[in-house]
Amino acid sequence: MVYGDIGTSPLYAVKETFAPGHGIALSTANVLGGLSAIFWVLVIVVSLKYVVLVMRADNRGEGGTMALIALASTAVRERPAWRRFVIVVGLFGAALFFGEAVLTPAISVVSAVEGLEVGTAAFQPWVLPIAAGVIVGLFLFQRHGTAVVGTLFGPVCLAWFLALGAIGAWNIVRNPVVFEALNPLHALQFVTGHGFSSFVVLGAVLLAFTGAEALYADMGHFGRWPIRAAWFGVVLPGLVLNYFGQGALLIANPKAVENPFFLAVPGWALYPMVALATAATVIASQATITGAYSLARQAIQLGFLPRLNIIQTSARQFGQIYIPAVNWILLALVLAAVFGFGSSTRLASAYGIAVTGTMTITTVLTFFVTYYHWRLPLPLCVFATGFFFAIDIAFFSSALLKTFEGGWFPLALGIAMFVVMTTWRSGRRILFERLTAASVPLTPFLESLFREPPQRVPGTAVFLTATPESTPNALLHNLNHNKVVHEQVVFLTVEVLDQPWVPFDERVRVDRMGHGCLRATVRFGFMNQPDVPKALEIAGGLGLLDYEPMQTSYFLSRETVVPVRGEGGMALWRERLFAALSKNAGNAADYFRLPANRVIELGTKVEI
Repeated sequence: MVYGDIGTSPLYAVKETFAPGHGIALSTANVLGGLSAIFWVLVIVVSLKYVVLVMRADNRGEGGTMALIALASTAVRERPAWRRFVIVVGLFGAALFFGEAVLTPAISVVSAVEGLEVGTAAFQPWVLPIAAGVIVGLFLFQRHGTAVVGTLFGPVCLAWFLALGAIGAWNIVRNPVVFEALNPLHALQFVTGHGFSSFVVLGAVLLAFTGAEALYADMGHFGRWPIRAAWFGVVLPGLVLNYFGQGALLIANPKAVENPFFLAVPGWALYPMVALATAATVIASQATITGAYSLARQAIQLGFLPRLNIIQTSARQFGQIYIPAVNWILLALVLAAVFGFGSSTRLASAYGIAVTGTMTITTVLTFFVTYYHWRLPLPLCVFATGFFFAIDIAFFSSALLKTFEGGWFPLALGIAMFVVMTTWRSGRRILFERLTAASVPLTPFLESLFREPPQRVPGTAVFLTATPESTPNALLHNLNHNKVVHEQVVFLTVEVLDQPWVPFDERVRVDRMGHGCLRATVRFGFMNQPDVPKALEIAGGLGLLDYEPMQTSYFLSRETVVPVRGEGGMALWRERLFAALSKNAGNAADYFRLPANRVIELGTKVEI
């Protein structure tokens, strides 16, 4: 899960770094320079930046873009301007990750299947159909969960990295001059000594560290020390040996640049290696798909995406989830990328922008964590993050050169996701403002209601409301139509905090308002599963309220958004987008795990 993406980079990184189109001759000096650049990028960007620095910026053990946004925005809570900047920049980084989640399965699987062409050209017309079949099968399997195939991930990845190292060593023995690439002067010469071509080739070198974000994103699943041990003990040695082995082959046979990875494999091992590479790319694809699910769930919890149907596929592992809407959208976009670009080389042109854009934003957010949260000296924070920022910007700028060659694709996806997330966030804020302005204050309403109380009926009525100081519309409708009030009335507000988990003993707060009415606040972390009945059961066990599941009814207000031209809202097209998102949002009863036979939903129209 952690190393599937970066582990499949040898399939295409060397091939694209030394592509003839860059205008850099395949001399021994240039091959050593390219290998040195790849090696030192792995050391500086992956080992120093992510493994040493960024992985320390955990949000109570959790990593990833959304966790980093929450941590950084909390650190600058007292500085509203910086907080808005952190959220906007972080959201764009999260949006770019969805572009990476589309391109990773496409480029990984296509590059693996292209190995068949090395054996015989007869496979060439079948590369894209076979790749598409593998991808479709992977996405169709998602609804069954990955617990079964997940048990194979570790052994397959271990076999993959051992094979990478063995193939690399086999080629290095025949041409050990490649060890000179450990000298950083070769890298410096390579990235500065060829004029504009040196700048262009950075866009290919960056392919060697695609997937580095996974080390940080998956920290909550495995912990930082196992990830660090695996990186330095298995992954980094296997990658370096393979890259150097491909370089040794290119020095001996420059024509092997057509596909140095598979041409470095002994003839008898070619087809087994294609099969192993395909398995490894499926794991890399699964990692990004799982990452997209997790990111979408965190975005929903933090209020940046509408509610979606989230299916828990494992009773033991919280991270094993399936989101049908995300799954099918990703599948359609991945297939469009496979057939639209048509080869791993063209996909590589598009890949770099999404990767380096996300990494640059991670560096920016890390500065706010180091300075405002860790309170380290400003010069140290500027130097540490500024050093990595300069490297990130160099790679990102080089990747932007490929904008018209395919880089527009992840940019377009990122911008679209950014617009959706900011529109939903702003729309919900405006909606709450409209509801609050038109609502009746709760406390005075209850005082007037119980001066001449309506008939009380047995049981508990739970009114879910996002505005705890206001009277829920569902209560007003219930009184208007049914003329009754339950013996116990709970006005319940769900809050999602900027932290991954909320302990059970801190999850529920209850205030008594008199006349059998209570105001309850249920707090979840952005990694918690929102389960309102379970939270009420906890509150009942603590004696905060009386809770009998079969005597409890849940009342929901469902707002129908009507976009209108007016002041104080969004542009009309954004209001229409928000209305469409709101209409297609998942059911609140399912999202909060409410029992279907205990829910009453009452609607109202709201103009924004």
